[in-house]
Order: sequence, then C-alpha cells, then structure tokens
Amino acid sequence: MRDCEWTLVVPLKPLRAAKSRLAGAVPDGDRRALALAFAEDTVAAALAAAAVRDVAVVTNDPLASRRVAALGARVIPDLPDAGLNAALAHGAAALPGRALAALNADLPALRPTELTRVLTEAAGHGRAFLPDAAGIGTTLLAARPPAALAPAFGGASRRRHLASGAVELSTSGVESVRQDVDTAADLRAALELGVGRATAERCGELPGLADALSA
Repeated sequence: MRDCEWTLVVPLKPLRAAKSRLAGAVPDGDRRALALAFAEDTVAAALAAAAVRDVAVVTNDPLASRRVAALGARVIPDLPDAGLNAALAHGAAALPGRALAALNADLPALRPTELTRVLTEAAGHGRAFLPDAAGIGTTLLAARPPAALAPAFGGASRRRHLASGAVELSTSGVESVRQDVDTAADLRAALELGVGRATAERCGELPGLADALSA
C-alpha cells in the first residue's frame, strides 16, 4: 500500500474566529489575513505532494472558500458548524471509499516532499497520526478503508489518538508537517523553517510583526 493516493481533508474555521492565541502579537484584522495565508500555503503545498490525489477544505468562510478553490482544492461547506472534529467527520462522510488524511490548515512551512514521506509511512497502517511539534497535539490523521478516520483533534489529541489505536508515525525529518501555528513562538519556528509565499507576503505587510515576535 506504499503507493496509496490520499485525499486530504482540511478543516478551516471562519477567519474572524481564527488564531485567537496570536492576539498578543497580531491585531484582529491581521490575524485573519495570516490565518488565510497559512491555509493557502498549506493547501498549495499539499496539492503539490506526490502522494496527494486531491484536497478538500471544509469551511463556511466565503473568502477562504474562493482562495482555496482558486488553488485547485474542493470546498465542502461545514454543515454541522460544530467544531473541528465535526467538520472533519462531515468531510470524510462526503468522500466515501477513499484513503483520507485530516490535515491542519495552519502549516505555512509545509513541504510537499515531507508530507509525501509522512503519507507513504501512513499507507502501511490502517489508521495513523503525526504529533505536532510540541508533542501534545496532532497535525495529521490518516485512515485507509475500511478504517474510519475517527478524528479526536484539539488539546492533548496525541494521547487520544494513541488511545484510540492509531499508530504514531515517525517524527524525524518532517518538521514542516509538524509545525502548526497557534502562538507567536509557533510562528517564529515556522518562519525559521521557511514559510510559503502567501505567509511570507502577509508577514512582510504587517508593521511591527517582527518586534512582536521577538518580544
């Protein structure tokens, strides 16, 4: 199963509610712009990965829907509108019979080659996940039929995914797939790895961001 082709399901909350933990470093309007840039770079890199068949973004945000669709992603309206795991379950239900991988929308440093490495390893298991850079949460959860995705994202999701029987994937050499961005420290780490074009442009447009991130 190492040549498995994956459909990625990327949940994206409305931009007005995104990245609240960046509030100390980035004003509200700029946080929305950054959240959109993170999603654009995540989707663009995912679509360029050799192991990826297609990308479905689950969102109700009109602007984000237009932007990711322009990149080539499919948009699935978040009909449950009941949080991250409900959005992922809804997206998975709309894509039956596929090898699915839930992927965070805030991976602005994502490298297609590293994502392919993770998905190639995941193809050897029925259900598997990759922990985030902090080792507490999860950035990717993969499932091949007949296994159900059964997402348990949020907070200490690494522990929950392990308890659910998902296999923890190797973490070496795939830092870009693990580096999600919730805090100013996360954004600094992503910038050090090297972010995608949209995030680099947005960061360059935000006055005072460098000072805020160095505080």
